[in-house]
Amino acid sequence: MLSNNLIDDLNQRGLISYITNKEALVKLMHNNCISLYCGFDPTEDSLHVGHLLPLLILKRFQIFGHKPIALIGGATSLIGDPSFKEKERLLQSNNIIDEWSLKIKKQISSFLDFHCFSNPALLLNNKKWFKKAGLLSFLRDIGKHFSINTMINKESVKQRIKRVDQGISFTEFSYNLLQAYDFFILNKKYGVSLQIGGSDQWGNISSGMHLINRISKKEAYGLTIPLLLKSNGVKFGKTESGTIWLDPKKTTPYKFYQFWKNIEDSHVYNFLKLFTFLDIKDINQREKNKFDKNQIFEDKSFLAKNITALVHGKKNLLAAERITKFLFFQKINDIKKSDLKQLKKDGIPSIEVNQIKDIQEALILSSLAKSRTQAKNMIESNAISINSKKIVDKNYIIHDNDKLFNQFTLLTRGKKHHCLIYWN
Repeated sequence: MLSNNLIDDLNQRGLISYITNKEALVKLMHNNCISLYCGFDPTEDSLHVGHLLPLLILKRFQIFGHKPIALIGGATSLIGDPSFKEKERLLQSNNIIDEWSLKIKKQISSFLDFHCFSNPALLLNNKKWFKKAGLLSFLRDIGKHFSINTMINKESVKQRIKRVDQGISFTEFSYNLLQAYDFFILNKKYGVSLQIGGSDQWGNISSGMHLINRISKKEAYGLTIPLLLKSNGVKFGKTESGTIWLDPKKTTPYKFYQFWKNIEDSHVYNFLKLFTFLDIKDINQREKNKFDKNQIFEDKSFLAKNITALVHGKKNLLAAERITKFLFFQKINDIKKSDLKQLKKDGIPSIEVNQIKDIQEALILSSLAKSRTQAKNMIESNAISINSKKIVDKNYIIHDNDKLFNQFTLLTRGKKHHCLIYWN
């Protein structure tokens, strides 16, 4: 095992934004199996595509023989990380956080190997130690190692302090100490020497390294990952219809698959480096041949298939591919009733109704339009189809002959947005 190759590989893939004392870390990794961790605060009931990079980096370290720890922030999420947030998060109850923690625990479990013999992954919750930490002892034993001047000057805090309309509460301001304490406890009890996180986490990671050095007189390390932004500055994974979640109930495998199929061509080879385990040389060769017939299309399909299978499994990938083939390549006259029943099972966006007043109501119920005004505008711009037939009448009434096999109607907006209406 040549662990120094891992850092080189991460670097070549563009997965390192900043790394502390690289030479010492490489040497440590070369001679030892290290333990590292990444935290995931359950601020929602699901992870999203923005969490894929840290999860895959944990997986890469495990493949190279190191021990990854995924830490669920059951305690810290009760406070909320202010890092580069425009305003304070809405605080949630203990019960909700516990419920969300269980869901996220299940999602994380599918990425790492918790049963291998040599370096099984660990899944922990920081509630385990924070419920034992008293306020006075925490302030006395931990707080004394931090300077307010230094904390205020952290970029993530400075940005909020300068905002007169928002500012920052003491609750959020204390988050930095809580995450530092996580790193300290994991270092002390589990031998963790490296924390990874997004580049917006640098302030929190460096505080943990500082605390470990002050109390334990040990050197700890930090590695941050670049935040992925689209060309318009919006975080990668945000779309016009919302966030791309890992939970199949919030973002169906089909929609997840299509998200990757529709990324910009300019991102394909970068994303192959970031999100797949293909060898760098293979990816570079693919990029050289990208102007060959259909090469970039095939590489984009490979990316979509690879990530969908990783997140949702091969069965759901096949379902997503069936829906794609049906919606984009099959003629309406060739469709069988069994095809439509299977698509409904596979998870095509669908609604069940008894009756619908008109096309505008259908568009709203199917979430293809937010209002009747928007629905009218879509129809007038020739964006709406029923069973591949363009609808030009903004007051169109759906008739029985629009119901395939008296049971299904395929409603389409543009080329990429579909909903299957199932008539009870």
